[in-house]
Amino acid sequence: MKVLIVEDDLRIAKPLQEELQQQRLVVNIATDGLEGWEMHLLQPYDLILLDLMLPKLSGVELCRRLRKTGFSGSILMLTAMGEKQDRIHGLDCGADDYVVKPFDLDELNARIRALLRRGTADTATLTVGKLAIDTRACSVAYNEIPISFTATEYRILVHFVRHQNAIFSKHELIDRLWSFDETPSDAVIKTHIKSLRQKMVAAGCNTDLISTVYGFGYKFNEQFE
Repeated sequence: MKVLIVEDDLRIAKPLQEELQQQRLVVNIATDGLEGWEMHLLQPYDLILLDLMLPKLSGVELCRRLRKTGFSGSILMLTAMGEKQDRIHGLDCGADDYVVKPFDLDELNARIRALLRRGTADTATLTVGKLAIDTRACSVAYNEIPISFTATEYRILVHFVRHQNAIFSKHELIDRLWSFDETPSDAVIKTHIKSLRQKMVAAGCNTDLISTVYGFGYKFNEQFE
């Protein structure tokens, strides 16, 4: 899943980015409101962490613009402005949650997990047949056998389990699963999917979880068990 942090203070944004990347999320940073708006237009995001006091375009103005133009992801205001009226104002302009700086990292992580689950209507555990994915621990097991995936393989796996009826081209996978400054080649994507399939086979799975749809891309295999 993809997260955009719109925060002009890199002393806050960078450690937060690193923390969320440890949870196998794809995380980009914008340092002003206008850059945040432009990055939103270029790539889809599941969650935007948004400071209120931003250069060029304020957090409130950006939040309103996002909602007015149909952004359906979650928005979490992250700001030093903690008065009651500030919180009401932030929520009224379209934010889903409001966290005051300085924040407790564990609480912020819990709020982020809750918003991401809400956006996908998922519980903490995803199950398909004998496959079980714990999205809190970022762990995977097939027939109760743990499987070790790289961060990229894990994101690919979760993406297809969450979108079982959709076909994704390589370009769409890049937009959804890689950060803004990464541009993997077609060969790299094929290598990740091949490795994911091989690890599933090693755990005892006889059916590819991801099918190749020639001329279109990839999709979840409906015959997977």
